[in-house]
Amino acid sequence: MGATLNPYLSFRDTALRAMEFYQSVFGGDLIMTTFGQFQMGDESEKDKVMHSMLTTPGGMVLMASDTPAGMDYTPGTNYSVSLSGEDEAELRRYWDKLSDGGTVAMPLNKAPWGDTFGMCVDRFGVSWLVNIAGEPES
Repeated sequence: MGATLNPYLSFRDTALRAMEFYQSVFGGDLIMTTFGQFQMGDESEKDKVMHSMLTTPGGMVLMASDTPAGMDYTPGTNYSVSLSGEDEAELRRYWDKLSDGGTVAMPLNKAPWGDTFGMCVDRFGVSWLVNIAGEPES
């Protein structure tokens, strides 16, 4: 088995809600541990998410954690999450759920390279790119 590349998202106090939201979008199994479970951090951060991993039935993996108060946190400036594939119905369903309550930066439309492509920022400030494989324009 080769290496797996997946996004790791950082939040400030909202990792639990965000990961539950992503589980509602993609389905799958969500595993979470808190700082308190590993006796890490101070008492005020014991219930924050130290590590979480969502594994979907289709094999996607999304990881996230809360950033402790003593660490720098700048949301939305250092990542995007890309979803791509050929199953248009599935990818459109993800798009609809991710963009609901968020901001559409580029509507999901036919792109010059022949795919259907869109960009949005979800309600938690995470940037998403969705690409549905298609035929190049002639």
